[in-house]
Formats: sequence, structure tokens, C-alpha cells
Amino acid sequence: MNPVFILSQKDSRPMYLQIIEQIKNKIAVGDWSQGHKLPSIRELAISLRVSVITVKRAYQDLENEQVIYTQQGKGSYVADGENMGIKLKQQELDDLLINVLKTAKILGMTEQEITQRIHSLQKNKSINEQGEGYE
Repeated sequence: MNPVFILSQKDSRPMYLQIIEQIKNKIAVGDWSQGHKLPSIRELAISLRVSVITVKRAYQDLENEQVIYTQQGKGSYVADGENMGIKLKQQELDDLLINVLKTAKILGMTEQEITQRIHSLQKNKSINEQGEGYE
């Protein structure tokens, strides 16, 4: 039950945020389904060579977001919420779109220009059903 997480000292984000992102990713891609038992806080801290406090913070934030739940003395599990993977993918898409909108605003683009740009890209760079672009 040793998850493969890669934490980077060069990443400007705190370690606990990197852990959160990687746990959410495992859920979103279906590696960890509803009810999957997460590594214990201590086990994950040792395997990642971070403090227990760092992992505890990540798990607490995930609990607050209702991505995981903890049963005292038994461990932490992926939440039983409907379509958790889909929700996480939608959240990831929302985060990307927010960054796109921020960049577009910096460039002085209007909503209409952004919409036109998206439609133009969609027509010129065909997107297959899996969301992959091809020429």
C-alpha cells in the first residue's frame, strides 16, 4: 500500500498542497475509488520523508473538502460521495479555466473575444471524444 507520490522541493507550493493534489489525482483518474483506504498519516509521512504534521494538514484539508473521511482508530478513506472522480476532474477544469480567464483579462480580452477564441480553437484544432487534440 505504498503510494507513489513525487514531492518536489523546487515546487513553490507547500508539501501538504502537493500531497493533496496527488491524492485528488489518484481519485480523479480512478486509481483510488470510493472507500479506498489511504495510507496512515505516519506511514505516508515516513514514505515521503515529510513531517507527520504535513500529512495531517493535507488529510484535514481533504476532509474539510469532503474528499476523504476518517474513522477514529481505523484510518482515512476516499469519501463515498457520488462520482467523486468526476467532481475532482470538474474542479481541476474550473481551476484551469479560472487561470485562462485571469490571463485573458490581463491581455485585455472581453468575454466575447474569449468565447470566440475558444470556438475558433475548437474548429481549427479538432478535439476527439477523449479530449485529445489532433490536426
